[in-house]
Amino acid sequence: METASEKVQAAEDAWNTRDPERVALAYTEDSVWRNRDRFITGRPAIIAFLRDKWDRELDYALRKELWGFHGDRIAVRFQYECHDATGQWWRSYGNELWEFTPEGLMSRREASINDVRIAEADRRIFGPRPAEERGALLPVH
Repeated sequence: METASEKVQAAEDAWNTRDPERVALAYTEDSVWRNRDRFITGRPAIIAFLRDKWDRELDYALRKELWGFHGDRIAVRFQYECHDATGQWWRSYGNELWEFTPEGLMSRREASINDVRIAEADRRIFGPRPAEERGALLPVH
C-alpha cells in the first residue's frame, strides 16, 4: 500500500511539472501507452506526446488517487484542469492502469479520459497539490 501510494503521488508531482523529459524517466525505454485513442511506444514518443499535450493544455494541474493495486499493477483515478488557447477551461476525468517492471519503472500505461467544459469560476485545481492535501480523496464530480 505504501509503495503504491508513493508511486501515485510521485506521478502526480512529476506530471504537474509539465516537464516531458522528467515525466518520461518514470517509464521504460519501450513503455507502451494507450492514451484516449492514441497508441504510443517508447520514451521519445512519450516525450513528443507530452510536449504536444502541454502546448495545447495550458495551466495544466492534476490530481491522482490510488484506486487499487495488485502485484506489479496499479489502478488510478484522476482529474485535471487546463484551458485551451481560446481561454476555455476544461476538467478531464480519467482512469489509468499501470504495469511496472521489477526495477519500478512503468512499462505500460492505459488511460481512459473524458473532458468536461467548465467555467473558470468552477475551477477547483490550482497548481500542484499543497502538502496538507496529499492523500485527500478526489470529488466524484
